[in-house]
Amino acid sequence: MLNKYLKPFPENFLWGASTSAYQVEGANATDGKGPSCQDVKELPAGTASLDICADHYHRYKEDIALMAEMGFKVYRFSIAWTRLLPNGDGEVNQKGIDHYNDVINTCIEYNIEPLVTMFHFDMPDALDQRGSWSNPDSVGWFVNFAKVMFEAFGDRVKYWLTINEQNMLTLVGPIIGTLRIPEGTTNILKETYQQNHHMLVAQAKAMCLCHEMLPNAKIGPAPNISLVYAASCRPEDVLAAQEYNAIRNWLYLDMAVYGVYNNLVWTYLEDNDATPTFAPGDAEALKNAHPDFIGFNYYSTATVQASSPDDDLDPGADQQTARGEAGYYKGYANPYLMKTEFGWEIDPLGFRANMREMYSRYRLPMIVTENGLGAYDTLTEDGKIHDNYRIKYLQEHIKQLRLAISDGVEMMGYCPWSAIDLVSTHEGIRKRYGFIYVDTTDEETGSLDRYRKDSFYWYKKVIATNGEDISD
Repeated sequence: MLNKYLKPFPENFLWGASTSAYQVEGANATDGKGPSCQDVKELPAGTASLDICADHYHRYKEDIALMAEMGFKVYRFSIAWTRLLPNGDGEVNQKGIDHYNDVINTCIEYNIEPLVTMFHFDMPDALDQRGSWSNPDSVGWFVNFAKVMFEAFGDRVKYWLTINEQNMLTLVGPIIGTLRIPEGTTNILKETYQQNHHMLVAQAKAMCLCHEMLPNAKIGPAPNISLVYAASCRPEDVLAAQEYNAIRNWLYLDMAVYGVYNNLVWTYLEDNDATPTFAPGDAEALKNAHPDFIGFNYYSTATVQASSPDDDLDPGADQQTARGEAGYYKGYANPYLMKTEFGWEIDPLGFRANMREMYSRYRLPMIVTENGLGAYDTLTEDGKIHDNYRIKYLQEHIKQLRLAISDGVEMMGYCPWSAIDLVSTHEGIRKRYGFIYVDTTDEETGSLDRYRKDSFYWYKKVIATNGEDISD
């Protein structure tokens, strides 16, 4: 669509950025925090430990002040489950409550809206040992955690996100370090989707609880959505794209918004003897959730072609790598797209297509909860970081965001990944995303001093003009 007239960003548009607790805070054994699955997992060789990260736990006031200097309207961060409940359930750790009270209050002092992610890849190790999401009790664990958060912070937090990238927890859980398959499991797909079902029910019940306890708050899911293209106009490729769109994307939003399993996914699970078991009350809980908005992470689109049952396929390495399921679809490198230094395709126009398709399907307000460029940044001798490549990436995506708004898509805000350099899920701190540079490396802990990147000053201008000036 050619828009003759560009609509402005909404007056109350929420400009900001995102982090997650286990990737930015450090201080993993501080002030009563219990270990999470991230703290005890075997890290990829050559990547920084999670003991320090950016030390945001101790330096959050400095970091939030820098965010305020950029003009943030919102800061999306997650709450570490084991800071509040060291064993996942049971006794509440008051020092954890106090810490996040301070973080939230600091945001509010700067007129920054806290956008809280309830679960970001950090299942308590004590609950992991009891089966993690494999255990049907995980639904109750999560709802109890939600209740603790709503009681402690609900008087100030207006916006909540349930589970970050649940689709990635399901599709690439071993890479993220979050998927526990019980010993002796014979049908791994069935076990995986049973765990996914428990997450879906937990999310739904947490949404209902939020609406009950905090009637003025808003809550929504936060999947990673990558619109899937067909590799060609060959009908078989189009069907393959529909399959992968359903498995990767629509299952999670169909369930969050409508409370029903996507029909193509259910058929796929039936074909593989992998349909989940519903506990009494699950169907009703799923139907009653009613999110207020959709948060979503976007890095790129995906492209697939048809696959035969005999194909020997790599199921995919990480969140944005082309995947395959023999007999359903197989990944295809899109020749029209450039890639980042870390191999992820770059598709700003796909960002607009993503938003248009989601809004057409669900008709809920949306906020971008992640979007960004991971790159090797260099700190110069005079303390500068010239990340024009990041500025270019964000410029092109913000252009498409405004075009989507001009298309009639209801967008609430934009929170790139990430506010500050942090430890990437499986590629360490060398894969930098932040507007703020942290002086540390995967090989050794540095001074942890903060430096404003060129993108810091650029994004400050974007926010100050409410997206009108995105020039270099």
